[in-house]
Amino acid sequence: MIDEMVFRNMSYGVYIVTSMEKERPVGCVANSIMQVTAFPATVAVSMNHDNHTAACMEKSGAFAYSILGEQTDVGIIGTFGFRSAREVDKFDGVEYEMKSGMPVLKRSCGYVVCKIINKMESPTHTVYLGEVIEAGSMEQCGEPMTYRYYHEVIKLKSPKNAPTYLQE
Repeated sequence: MIDEMVFRNMSYGVYIVTSMEKERPVGCVANSIMQVTAFPATVAVSMNHDNHTAACMEKSGAFAYSILGEQTDVGIIGTFGFRSAREVDKFDGVEYEMKSGMPVLKRSCGYVVCKIINKMESPTHTVYLGEVIEAGSMEQCGEPMTYRYYHEVIKLKSPKNAPTYLQE
């Protein structure tokens, strides 16, 4: 037996993962990102096979992520987490800037830009290994948002493509 609720006790952040579809920025909410090594700085991010941002990451060979803070407008999470970039411009009305060719949210705790150096497949997700090419802090954001804070304080559910999605 697997008690799936135990996974909510693991430490995760909440991020907006971004890439480019030709000249158009795309992105989605993610919570499964981790630092793999400090030197060279390397991270891993898990993305659902059906996610449009993942397809754009494959084509561009790069991605970025913005670290969300506890004070992040929940509308950002709704836009990036529950809508598809295939159907809507998620960056319409969102303040962002380009860093090393990738879009990052201005209203975030910080950002990391990576070039994809490897990947690993699971039945539903691809784990991308990214070598960090740029990273920095953004505006003062207070505390970075955790996955537990997302569920217990904001009280939102996980998008169906999230690696940690649990059917209610």
